[in-house]
Amino acid sequence: MYKKIFRSVCLTAFAVFIASLALIMGMLYQYFDGQLKDEIRTEASYLAHAVDISGQEYLTELSPGDKRITLIDADGTVLYDSEANPATMDNHSQRDEVASALEYGVGESVRYSNTLTEKTVYCAVRLNSGDVLRVSDVQASTFTVLLSFGQPILVVILAVLILSAFAASRVSAGIVRPLNQMNLDSPSPALEGYDELSPLFRRIEHQRATIEHQLEEAVKTREEFRMITENMSEGFLVIDRDTNLLTYNTSALRLLGVKEGEVGRSVLELNRSEEFRGAIDEALAGGHAQRHMAIGGRGYSLIANPVHEGEEVIGAVIVLLDITEQEQREQLRREFTANVSHELKTPLTSISGFAELMKTGTVPQEDVVDFSGRIYDEASRLIVLVGDIIKLSELDEGGSFAAAAEDVDLRPLCEEIRDRLSPAAQARAVTFSVTGEDVCLHTSRKMLDEILYNLCENAVKYNRVGGKVEVVIARTEDQKVVLKIRDTGIGIPEEEQQRVFERFYRVDKSHSREIGGTGLGLSIVKHGAAALGIELNLESREGIGTSVTLTIPPELIV
Repeated sequence: MYKKIFRSVCLTAFAVFIASLALIMGMLYQYFDGQLKDEIRTEASYLAHAVDISGQEYLTELSPGDKRITLIDADGTVLYDSEANPATMDNHSQRDEVASALEYGVGESVRYSNTLTEKTVYCAVRLNSGDVLRVSDVQASTFTVLLSFGQPILVVILAVLILSAFAASRVSAGIVRPLNQMNLDSPSPALEGYDELSPLFRRIEHQRATIEHQLEEAVKTREEFRMITENMSEGFLVIDRDTNLLTYNTSALRLLGVKEGEVGRSVLELNRSEEFRGAIDEALAGGHAQRHMAIGGRGYSLIANPVHEGEEVIGAVIVLLDITEQEQREQLRREFTANVSHELKTPLTSISGFAELMKTGTVPQEDVVDFSGRIYDEASRLIVLVGDIIKLSELDEGGSFAAAAEDVDLRPLCEEIRDRLSPAAQARAVTFSVTGEDVCLHTSRKMLDEILYNLCENAVKYNRVGGKVEVVIARTEDQKVVLKIRDTGIGIPEEEQQRVFERFYRVDKSHSREIGGTGLGLSIVKHGAAALGIELNLESREGIGTSVTLTIPPELIV
């Protein structure tokens, strides 16, 4: 402790001395610097006036002085220099003082030389002729000035050090000696004047323990908060009243499309959209803000709420939610509802119309059978449509249609489907074949049957008369199973191939009506394959045929 007090007193005294010396030297240097600049400005002004009157000859007749004089034409060429040969000098048009003089009439600059520890002050004035007259002078640096007073300064420093050491020794001894003699268990009577130290030490120890406990709690709370926010799928940001970013989680950066290294001080740098700025401004104004944003083709809901301290708003909390899937589901629901309403309305209208005619007795007796058949056909179509809608709903909700997994022999299942479609195939003279390896899968038989049946049924329905349907089962080198369903039918136009799996979408609506399609079969196939983990791929050429490939992953193969 004695050494610390001694060093502190010595260093304090020495620091005060050095600071005072530096202050004095700095003030002197600034004063002489200002004096030099004023002299150069005055001399430059006088010389410029003289050259404007007498021309360059005035300079050549001028007796040498302590300042350097240079005459430069408008393009930067040196015409005259009092200390150097103008022919050997570089073009001066880019010198700061010359460029400023050419543009504004007067220019000044200062250039330093680290090697010579000096600086040169320049002042340039534009003449009436357009030329520039420059006056410069050299000023020694503070360090050079200090060196010139080196010997007396060293003497003063030595004296200060000696006096500081003596004073520090006396002060340190006076403070430390009683403390060193103090017995914490039984304080000496001689230390009665230091009784206040004991409660001070006890208070410091108590405060230390309290601070340590508070720090531990703060670290714990911060870590808990970090773990909570980092595991949130929602974006979370906290800002102050000046929009400075206080904290955030990685989800916020991900949703905003910002990399970690791109985070600036202000939250407004993360997104410059009007919606983002408007929500923040509204929250910092004390209101609740909610905005819809579109970033990178995805939809987000931005919620911003103010943070109050009493009546004052001190910041805001911003939550960013990805609602893309929600919006897509809502759009699909609206489209599905509209399509279902339309598809149900058509057969119901036909049934109602035929039934009304029969009820009123306006139908001849010989047409009753025909009308009844039409009612039956429309009712059957309605039953099939409702059944497909129920299947899709069960797939969307993971309901009973996704039955429990069981062992399924793939080739026998395909042959069974071929036999069920045999009447339809024979009616169109379509050849239906099943070839390939015997494969056993562990999956939902009901769902797999629905997928294969819909694909094979379409291959028969949309085939040409006398066409072919081929089902081929094969294993791949990467332990997968590939099932191809190929037909020689009407094919699908290239621009329509991306939409055939949409609900109620038909490539040829008139033809689909004729053969009784609901527009839901391929949608059931798509959702069913996704539920089973089967990759689905469609290739088609209009007028040539269609090929659908099902790639079954190894985990479904027994």
